[in-house]
Formats: sequence, structure tokens, C-alpha cells
Amino acid sequence: MQIVFNWSGGKDSALCLYHTLKEQQYKVQLLLTTLSSTTNRITMHGVRQDLLEQQSVSLSIPLKQVMLSESASIASYNNLMHQTMLGLKEQGISHAIFGDINLEDLRQYREQQLAQVGIEAVFPLWGRPTKELVQEFIDLGFKAVVVSVNARLLDESFVGRILDNSFLNDLPEGVDPAGENGEYHTFVFDGPLFKRPIKYTLGEKVLKTYGAPADASDNCFKEEDKQVYDTSFWFCDLIPSH
Repeated sequence: MQIVFNWSGGKDSALCLYHTLKEQQYKVQLLLTTLSSTTNRITMHGVRQDLLEQQSVSLSIPLKQVMLSESASIASYNNLMHQTMLGLKEQGISHAIFGDINLEDLRQYREQQLAQVGIEAVFPLWGRPTKELVQEFIDLGFKAVVVSVNARLLDESFVGRILDNSFLNDLPEGVDPAGENGEYHTFVFDGPLFKRPIKYTLGEKVLKTYGAPADASDNCFKEEDKQVYDTSFWFCDLIPSH
């Protein structure tokens, strides 16, 4: 079965891709990533387009980029993704894989949206303990850097750090070990799937406060779910180093 893999560039995506390729049930045709058309950076993660494209090359999987306006409404986002997935369906894509772990509302949203175009959503990591997953990611030899954190829960010292056991031990009580509730996001720069590491240097750290929760939630939640998301985030810029 031919599938499109929803790729964020972070740890959950990398671990999910690892298991998908290992099990050989699906043929991954391409990676699909949403970027801001204003900044040319991965939505929410803030990672530069160049680094995303380097991941695709190192993984030897083609990349499809969907450019989204930062001011886009939920309806606009849904329409754009609907048209994108319709096009992929016409190319023979039958399934879409996601690295989601336990957010039931998000899973239902994805399934409902994809059902409209006749594509089935698949969640290989679903239901697994988050601490177990992030530990497996580290133990497998993947390397990731923390690129953004929820400013209400984590201070700026957490961005720019390598995701390792030391980082996990420093997380405050109540923060999910895998950041499944949006506490932190990562960029994977090396690991068992990569032909070569992605080189970067750390840039400046910036605190960004969004005007509405929709901007800070990957534009994929229902209107009634927005209020549970915080709106201030620390970002650490990653500068490509060739």
C-alpha cells in the first residue's frame, strides 16, 4: 500500500518512520510537511525550510511541502489540506501515517478529514507510554535538538538542548516526557535512518506570543479545543551549516 507520511521533522515523526519502514507493511511515497508561507519555516517548530529539505535528502524520501499563511483560519487550513490530499489520492496514495501517540481529539480530527477524500489514517505509535517512546528514540541512536518550548511550562534554557536523558531528568513535574501535549518540539538531525547527519549551529533564542491559540496549535484543532493551548513559546533558531 502506498502512503504519505506526515513529517514534522521531530522525534515522534522519526520514531514512527523507523517503525513504519521496519515493518514493511506500507510503501512510503513521500513526506508531507506544512510550512509557514511567511517565514518558510516548519509550522510550530520554527525550523528553516533548508534543514527540512536536508532531512528529506538524508532519508532518501521525497518531500511535499504545503505552504500555509500564518493568519489562515481553520477553514482555510482544512480546505488546503483537503485539496492536497485529493491530489495525492489521485496519485495512488491510500493511507496517511501520523506519529500521534494519545491525543484522541486530534486522532478523530485527522480520521474525519481524511475520510472525506477516501484516505485512511494510520497511527503506528498510538497508545504506547510516552516515556517508553522517548527512551526508545534515544536508545536507538537518534539525535535531536529542542527547537521550541511552551513558555508557561519550560524556560528558555530548555531550547537549544540535545534531547537526551539529562534533558528528560530536568523536565519539571507534570511535563510529558515526550512533550505530547505540546510542551516541547524537536528537530532530528541524525540517527539510524539518516545517510548523513544534518549540520547546524545554534542561533538566537526568541520568545514569541501569538495573538490567538489557533496560531500555536498547528491549525488542526476544532474551535472548541483552542482554549486549552498556550500562546507563548521560546524558539531557538537553527542555522544550516554545510
